[in-house]
Amino acid sequence: MHELEVVGVRIELPSNQPLVLLKELNSARHLPIWIGAPEASAIAMFQQGLVPPRPLTHDLMISTLQALHAPLVRVEIVSVLNAVFTAELVFADEVRVDARSSDAIALALRAECPILCDEGVLQEASVMVSDDSEVGEGEEDQVREFREFLNEVEPEDFDK
Repeated sequence: MHELEVVGVRIELPSNQPLVLLKELNSARHLPIWIGAPEASAIAMFQQGLVPPRPLTHDLMISTLQALHAPLVRVEIVSVLNAVFTAELVFADEVRVDARSSDAIALALRAECPILCDEGVLQEASVMVSDDSEVGEGEEDQVREFREFLNEVEPEDFDK
């Protein structure tokens, strides 16, 4: 398992599909996961420090886990099939609960626990994003477009 950090939530153009971008620690491997608008909003709001007047679903879940003294230990992204990622919430004594990856990521951010990813998932679905000039033929434009996309998208774009 490899630890990932959340880079942010973006909108893929031209389809306007939200995605969460994760980055492997100490590596140039990035894992883009296409997610729904509500989950994208929940992740982006948390990253920006925005607190809603009433708890959102992920906030409620973390509050419930805290009240039950059942902290979330870590989140694991365990598989991908046809661009659908599967995650597991891991609690004490290795108790595992199946979860959508987007929900698991939103919960991990709020619980301040690690997000881990299976090597096979990274091999299948990750992309290399580096500052090196050693980008392969045809990849340079993709990397440039991807970086421009990441720099231009704002959380408000999810309201559309």
